This record gives sequence, C-alpha cells and structure tokens, in this order.
Amino acid sequence: MKVSKEQVAKHRAQIVAAAGRLFRQRGFDGVSVVDIMKEAGLTHGAFYGYFTSKEALTAEAAAQALAPASKYLPAEQYADNYLSTRHRDNRADGCMFAGLGGEAVRGSDDLRHAMTEALRRQIDRFAAESKGRTEKERRRAAVATWSSMVGAVLLARLVDDESLSKEILAGTRASLPFD
Repeated sequence: MKVSKEQVAKHRAQIVAAAGRLFRQRGFDGVSVVDIMKEAGLTHGAFYGYFTSKEALTAEAAAQALAPASKYLPAEQYADNYLSTRHRDNRADGCMFAGLGGEAVRGSDDLRHAMTEALRRQIDRFAAESKGRTEKERRRAAVATWSSMVGAVLLARLVDDESLSKEILAGTRASLPFD
C-alpha cells in the first residue's frame, strides 16, 4: 500500500519526536531503533525508509529539540522554570544540553553542529537581557548564566540526595543576575 507524502511527513515527525524524548530519557546509546519505532507507533522495518542511520536521526532529533521557540519567556521566568524540580524530574521533555551534553561530545559532526548552533542562540538570547555596560560584559554574563543553569540541572539530577538536589537548583537560581 502506497503511503501519501503527507503520511510520510507525519510518520517522520513522529519518529523524530519519539527519538528526541527517548534520547533525553535514556541517552543516545540506551535507545535502539526498535525502541524509537515502537514509541512512534511504527514498525522497526520501516526505519531505513525514513533515515539512513540512527546517527542521522540523532542529529535531526537534536536539531528539532533545540529549535528556537516561536516565543521566548523572559530570561528570569525561563530560569525559574529551568531550575525547577519539575524540569529536573522530566528528563524526557527536558533540556538536551543537561540531559545529553556529556554524550554529545562524542557524537557526530552533525549532532555537535546542531548543539553548537542552539548554544549560540541561547547565549545571544541571554546576552540581550544580561546586565553589563558593554556587549562583551553582557555576553560574558550570558555564557556564565547558561553554563551555570545547565550544570545545575545536571548536578541536581546526578545526586541521590533530594535536599542537596533542591539546594543546587535554588542556589544557582539565586546567583543569577536576573532579579
């Protein structure tokens, strides 16, 4: 049975979305093509009709997950949401940097490029709202802010002590220059 172009596009989007969630939840190596296709509601045999490899899907899923939002929250509100226990506990829909950054350093050039471009956008976004007399000062503050936020979520997820985890999130939020 022939599938329409619209159906192919819909299936491809389902695969990319499923892969993005599963990768953030379990890591790149913790997810198989079979897992992804099952999550997408499709048979695993169809995978190579959509993608040349799992690596190609990985790069596309990262690019999609890191695509710019149509509307940004103000930096202060974004930081409140990002440095929350809700975000910490929701790896599947959470930040790809905090969830997969350690694995992505060994990823394909396409994956690393997608993450680099998203990182640039995030730094530019925070620089526009950062304090500082010069562009260089605002950019430096933005780099420090984003690095602190990603690191805080990573560490808050890592520890097995709920109190310490919350302290990491709250302490990092309190240190940010948005108030």
